[in-house]
Amino acid sequence: MTPTEQGCIAHTCAFVLEHHSGQTRKGSRIPYVSHLLQVAGLVLEHGGSIDQCLAGLCHDTLEDCDTVDLELLQRVVGHAAAQIVVDCTDTLPNDSAHSKSDWKTRKQRYLNHLSGVTPESALVAACDKLHNLQCMVADVRVDGLDYLSRFSAGPHDQIWYFRTFINNTRDRLPQRLVHSLEHALNTFQDQIDLA
Repeated sequence: MTPTEQGCIAHTCAFVLEHHSGQTRKGSRIPYVSHLLQVAGLVLEHGGSIDQCLAGLCHDTLEDCDTVDLELLQRVVGHAAAQIVVDCTDTLPNDSAHSKSDWKTRKQRYLNHLSGVTPESALVAACDKLHNLQCMVADVRVDGLDYLSRFSAGPHDQIWYFRTFINNTRDRLPQRLVHSLEHALNTFQDQIDLA
C-alpha cells in the first residue's frame, strides 16, 4: 500500500468518524464506526482495491448520515468509490436517516438493483452482509433469539434477504467470500430452526 493510499484511508476514516459520531450498532453501545472498519478490512482481505476499501468505510453514509450527500461524498472519496456507495445504499429517494420506507420494500428494490451492479460494488455489499451476519450469529449465540427483536424484520425475513443476496451476487464474488457468507447464513438458519 502506497503512502498516498494510506493517506486516503486515514482521511476517509476521519470523515466517517465525524459523520457517524454518536451512532451505535442497533440495540447496543458498540460505536457504529466499528462496523465500517470491519467491512473495509474484509474488503481488503478479499482482494478489494483502495476505492473499494474507501467505499467500505463509507457504505452507510448516504443511508444513515443526513449530513452527507453524493456531492460531498464524491469530493471526499472520488467518483469511483462514491458510485460503489450508491450501489450499496438501500434507501429510496425520499428516505432520510431517521425516516425510511418499509423494510421489505427497500430490501426487494435493493436486491433487484444488486443483480446488475459491478463486481466491485458486489464485493463491498457482500463484505457488509458478511459482517452483519457474523454479528447476528454471535449475538444470538450469547443472547438468544430475543436479540433479533431489535431489527425491523423477523428471522425468516432476514434469512430470505441474505439468501437472495447471495444468489443475486455469487457470480461476481470471490469463492472464499461466497463460502463465508453461506457458512454464516447456514449457522444462523440452524439457530432459528433449533429455537
